[in-house]
Order: sequence, then C-alpha cells, then structure tokens
Amino acid sequence: MKLKLIIWGLLFCASHGVAQVKYEFTYARPESKGFSSEKLETLKAHLTQSGSSSMMIMVDGEVIFEWGETGKKHLIHSMRKALLNSLYGIAIDNGQVDTTMTLKALGINDVSPALSETEQRARIADLLKSRSGVYHDAAAVNNAMLTDRPKRDTHPPGEHYYYNNWDFNALGAILEQRTGKKIYELFQEQIAGPIGMHDYKGRFTSIDAESDSEEIPDTDGIYQYENSKSQYPAYHFRMSTRDLAIFGQLYLNYGVWNGHQIIPKDWIDVSTRPYSVYAPRYGNAYGMLWRVRVPDEDTKRNSFFHTGLGIHMLGIYPDSKLVMVHRVDTEGDFDYNEGDFYKMIRLLFGARSSN
Repeated sequence: MKLKLIIWGLLFCASHGVAQVKYEFTYARPESKGFSSEKLETLKAHLTQSGSSSMMIMVDGEVIFEWGETGKKHLIHSMRKALLNSLYGIAIDNGQVDTTMTLKALGINDVSPALSETEQRARIADLLKSRSGVYHDAAAVNNAMLTDRPKRDTHPPGEHYYYNNWDFNALGAILEQRTGKKIYELFQEQIAGPIGMHDYKGRFTSIDAESDSEEIPDTDGIYQYENSKSQYPAYHFRMSTRDLAIFGQLYLNYGVWNGHQIIPKDWIDVSTRPYSVYAPRYGNAYGMLWRVRVPDEDTKRNSFFHTGLGIHMLGIYPDSKLVMVHRVDTEGDFDYNEGDFYKMIRLLFGARSSN
C-alpha cells in the first residue's frame, strides 16, 4: 500500500503540473490598521528569543507583520482538522456527504475489537463535533489523549465531547469514500489552486509508523498508518505560514475568493458555533473541526482558531478583520514552551494602538 500511494502521489503531481496563479500579498503599515509598529517590534524580539520559526498577521486582507521563513513548510499537526473542515463544507454542499448518515450505514468499522452497535450509531455530524462516543484506538494519538479517553461504550453518540483522533481520522476516510478522491487531491483542486497558495502542491506519501525508521519524505501530505491500532490513517499536512494565512483569509472572507464562493457561507457559520465548551474560564469551545471562542454580547461574528501541539496556531478574528499564523519547526530539535505561546498571544493583541 505504501509504494502504491507514493507512486499515486507523484503521478497526481505530474498530471496537475499546470502552474497556478499565486496569490499576491499586499502590505500596509501597522498604524493604518490600528496596530503599533513599536509594540510589534517587541513581539518580534519575543519570537526570536523563544524559538519560533515564523509568524504572519493580516488585517483586512493586508499584511502588517511578517517574520521568519514564512515560505518554509512545516508539519501543521492538529491544524489539519481545519483544512478538512473546508473540504467537508464543499462535499456537504454538493450532496456528496450527508451528515446524518451513521457509521453503520457508511460501512465504517475497525480492527478488533470492532465497533459496538452503539458506536456504529454515531453520525458524521457527531464525528465532526468530536462527540462520536467511539473510543477505539487510533493513529497519531498522544499520551494526553489516552489519559483523558473514556472507556469503550461509556457515552452514547452525541452526548460527550472528547478530542478524539479516531473521529478525525475516520472523517478523512469517509470523505475519501464519498468523493472517490484523496484528501490531498481534493485540497489541491478545491482550495490550494483556486486561492493561489504558493507552496502547497498536493504531493503525498504514506508511512507505517509502527515499523518505518527512514526519514519522512518532504511531501505536502503524509498518511500515517498504525495498523495494529486502527485501519484509518492520520492524514498529516505540511504547509507554509503564508499558505495558512491565505487559507485563513478565505475563512475571514466567508468563503469567497475573487467573487467565487469556494466554501459555503452557511457551513462556515454552522461549523464555527460553540457546540462543546471545554475551557469555560477562557471562553474556548469546539465547533466542527475548529476551536471556537464563546461569543459575548458584543460579538458580531464568532472568532475561531486551531492549534497544533499547542504551539502552532491559525486564528481568524472576524470582528477585528484579523488573521494570524504562528509556527514552530517541530520536525527538528526545538525548545518552545506553552508559556512562550501565551506570551506571543498577549503581545499580538497588546500591539493594538488602542491598548
């Protein structure tokens, strides 16, 4: 399977070799967008000291801050869910996916111990909200996930939120089943090409994480198999900061790009609602494949974001017309901690001129 996927990925790249028009960034002085250049210099010093790789801030579609190697591709880790969100919105809109379908109706099961009858009642909508009630082993699960994972059949579908890689990985398989195409192919055709991403080309490969020891090829996509745990691979992306910024701008634009509705507006609204409040003290919730800020009485449109390893971040703040991307090179040796991440957030929003 691995060799076949590598060959298929290279063929896909060759057959889609027509050059796409790259998005042309425009730049503005921070003061023209309500930010302080002096305070952004403090942010820059922090990024240098803390071990960040790159960062971009766009306000109202223009870049006011760009630091580091914004064209260098890194693994995006859990931010892959936000990319899948866009593909699901398109597939639902064109009738390829019905979110009321159950795992049983879709023919979705897994390696022994197989899914129970209760687990197979989970709908696509439950998986999108990470509320499936399926607590089967999965690929790319870290120790923190395992610590919090409930026992099998503890909760029926739809009842309980648990940030669950089984749900996310199965969603990738379901999307490919319903569309007949690979995730990376869909993303290239439906998102990266139309919005003019600079660095994502759609090349992909696969690895057996339980036996492979060779270095992972520098592709845009990686299927990570752990077949003793689950038949569904994790689908990793490598992306540059500037490509993620363009993707964020597409969501800030309510899915519209150059006059074309790429992602349905209604889907963006539905999937960025707070379905599961997991950190009430900080106002954070989970929507559908996006983390969401719980709105208050002054909110006109919800803010939403996703993180990766707790240190990468793509954030969309519609009421401020702001998109931000922060990256760390996690494929090499890195020393970046959660405290530095939260300080970065404080310095970003503290750089507004009104502060």
